[in-house]
Amino acid sequence: MSPPRQRRRRKGRLHAVLFHATALLVAFLFLAPIAFVVLASFRGPAEAGMPPLPPWPTMGAGLASYGRLENFGDGILHYAGNSFFVALGTALVTILVATLAGYGFSRYRFPMKGLAFVLILSTIMIPFQSILTPLFLILAKMGLQNTLSGLVLIYVTLQLPFSVFMMRNAFDAVPKEIEEAARIDGVKGLRLLVFVMGPLVLPGIVSVGLFAFLNAWNEFLAALVFLTDQSKFTLPVLMTAVRSGRYGAVDWGAVQAGVTVMMIPCLLLFLALQRFYIRGLTAGAVK
Repeated sequence: MSPPRQRRRRKGRLHAVLFHATALLVAFLFLAPIAFVVLASFRGPAEAGMPPLPPWPTMGAGLASYGRLENFGDGILHYAGNSFFVALGTALVTILVATLAGYGFSRYRFPMKGLAFVLILSTIMIPFQSILTPLFLILAKMGLQNTLSGLVLIYVTLQLPFSVFMMRNAFDAVPKEIEEAARIDGVKGLRLLVFVMGPLVLPGIVSVGLFAFLNAWNEFLAALVFLTDQSKFTLPVLMTAVRSGRYGAVDWGAVQAGVTVMMIPCLLLFLALQRFYIRGLTAGAVK
């Protein structure tokens, strides 16, 4: 083998080693906090408040922290069900409204279309905290204050601007010739949107639903303000209620166990849908 080719091979191997070493370092930095939380959730009550290193239990592992979560109020499964109802409802309603709105902005012409789209996007600049009082009064007037359904409506309202933007880009990336061919074949109206356009913009739909689900699952402030009945608490609000131990001490074991429970659906959902998520983020970037 000639010397230039040998140098190129050595250089390629060096680049591969550096690439994999960097990837492993970045993966460790991301996974280490998750591993610390999961391991700390198995510590006993006497060890839960000790320094985080080493993260694994040194006085015997156990499920005492999870037991305290289950014995608090109506139980961890009840509050997880509340969070799942809110997150799933938010994702479904957001997908429905954003898909219809994105298709309308992408394919139809109507007066002041550009201005309406800009106004929808401009609402992203409004801090959510600044409209808590009006939202609270509106929900009270509608009789939806202190209800999970009202919380779903709040989350959908907050998710729609970004979701409509993503869905419009997803529909813009689909050639109009496909839609015209379907119309010639007699497919029109809702059937066209569901059976022809739907599979083509599926990555965008999954991305919108994933964003809405994760944001609603982890949101804390709105749930704390709009929910006053403990039986309707979501998991983030439950964490603030269960974190106080005896004499004002923080029950770190229960907090770590609660965080572990909250992570599981997010990790499983993202790992299952990550290929659609990545394709959805790049939809409309290249025509």
